Amino acid sequence: MAIKNAEATWKGTLKEGAGSMKLGSAGGDMPFTWASRFADEHKTNPEELMGAAHAGCFSMFLSAQLGKAGFPPTTIHTTAHVHLTDGPTISKIELNCEALVPGIDQAKFDELVAFSKAGCPVSKALAAVGEIVLHTTLKN
Repeated sequence: MAIKNAEATWKGTLKEGAGSMKLGSAGGDMPFTWASRFADEHKTNPEELMGAAHAGCFSMFLSAQLGKAGFPPTTIHTTAHVHLTDGPTISKIELNCEALVPGIDQAKFDELVAFSKAGCPVSKALAAVGEIVLHTTLKN
C-alpha cells in the first residue's frame, strides 16, 4: 500500500509563534498559529485537517461498501466537526453525511454506514477520540 507524507514546522513560543503545514501531494504551505487552533483566527489547524481526512476517508469507504452491495452512490457529501476541549483533547468528532443512493432502503443503508464508520482507516486511527457521532441523510 502507499505511504503518504505531510510535514509541519513551528517557530517560536506557543502563543507568539507560528507554523506551517504542508501536504506531500499539494504545493504551498498552510499557516497555523495558536489563535487558529484555540481562537477565531482564519487559518488552518491540525483539527481541521483531521476533520477533512476523516470526512474524505469515510465517504470513500462508504462508497466502496455501497458499490460492493450493488448500490453505487451518485454522491456522498460528508462534513466533520472536530471538538477541541480542555487538555487540550479532541473529545468528539461529528460526521454529517448526505448520500444520494438510488434503490437502497434505509435499513441496508444504515447497516453499510455503521460498517463504514467502524471500518474506515481514519476512524480506526482515531480510536482514542472519546466520541465519534455520525448523522446521515439518505436521498434516493
